[in-house]
Amino acid sequence: MYAFKYNRPADVSAAAARAAAGSKLLAGGQTLLPSMKLRLSASDELVDLSGIGSLAGIRKEGNALVIGAMTRHAAVAESAEVKAAIPALADLAGHIGDRQVRNMGTLGGSLANNDPAACYPSAVLALGATVITNQRQIPADQFFTGMFSTALKDGEIITAVSFPIPKRAAYAKFVQPASRFALVGVFVAQTDAGARVAVTGAKGCVYREAAMEAALSGNFSADAVKGIKVDAADLNADLHASSAYRAQLISVQTQRAVAKALG
Repeated sequence: MYAFKYNRPADVSAAAARAAAGSKLLAGGQTLLPSMKLRLSASDELVDLSGIGSLAGIRKEGNALVIGAMTRHAAVAESAEVKAAIPALADLAGHIGDRQVRNMGTLGGSLANNDPAACYPSAVLALGATVITNQRQIPADQFFTGMFSTALKDGEIITAVSFPIPKRAAYAKFVQPASRFALVGVFVAQTDAGARVAVTGAKGCVYREAAMEAALSGNFSADAVKGIKVDAADLNADLHASSAYRAQLISVQTQRAVAKALG
């Protein structure tokens, strides 16, 4: 690891100023710190967000659940409020990585990093959440722009995420055993506006399956999507799974998630 300065500001504006000057933000550090140890990433200064108390917490606002960006995965998984409003979100958080990762990793850090196999992006996209920053509010459909890339600008910091409470929802993940990331993960949500289906682990970025959504909007059941074929042409292929295998997993995991939601 290269030498760097460490800064722990007490408010968002100070952190944003350092980020705009080129410093890297440290949220949970579950990706940044290992990459720095391997010298795959470097920064002259790290800005630790853990000292900003306003960035953590869970509250209900109307028909939405608002979760602070620095809220740890374990806190989401164990929250009685999350379990009551969006149990699928608590279930997702409770199966991220291992206990050490869940106790350090944060919602905002996961979204800002946008790993193509991370779990949280699928929940944000499927629930039609709004990513709140120190500058604006970004709809989920506009936030994820590509592999490890988002709509965030220099100096822009995620402060919270507002999750609309769905009629029902569920997440089904086929785990890559070594990393605990999703080989394929599918989050389904039934909302007043119809069904939303978000897939992670299958492409370079989380995305929505339009055909599955159309079928589930008309009939929210596992049978409704059983016959839908997923195009494998632009899916990931690696030593863990071929694109054809991932396409089949998307179909199976969607059916499992729907059945789970109907529970």
